[in-house]
Amino acid sequence: MNDKMTVGQMFTGVRHPGVLPRSNTVNNNGSSSGSTSFETVLQRNMLKFSNHAAKRLEQRGIQLGSKQLDQISSAVEQAAAKGSKESLILLKDLALIVSVANRTVVTAIDGNSMKDNVFTQIDSAVIIS
Repeated sequence: MNDKMTVGQMFTGVRHPGVLPRSNTVNNNGSSSGSTSFETVLQRNMLKFSNHAAKRLEQRGIQLGSKQLDQISSAVEQAAAKGSKESLILLKDLALIVSVANRTVVTAIDGNSMKDNVFTQIDSAVIIS
């Protein structure tokens, strides 16, 4: 089975889509409900790739499998739990800058391009082994 990500594809990071977290939300009519809609949960948990990041991945021939996407999604969750806004995620020979609030990979840098680079405007780093 080939679980490679293609450019423009979004990854949900949801391992058990049948189990949705409960929260108090307000419906369109102003009444509160005891659960969040599936679409809201899906949008909130979806790992997205900006056009810039997708181009960088494609230019550098980087393909991310489902295991790697799970690891990146988990790293974003860890950064969010610590209150991070912009995070550097290091995965072997790949560096990703992620907007944690938007769950969007802003750019991707391969190992060769990482050397002698300075990463700015980040407030956290997550290293995935």
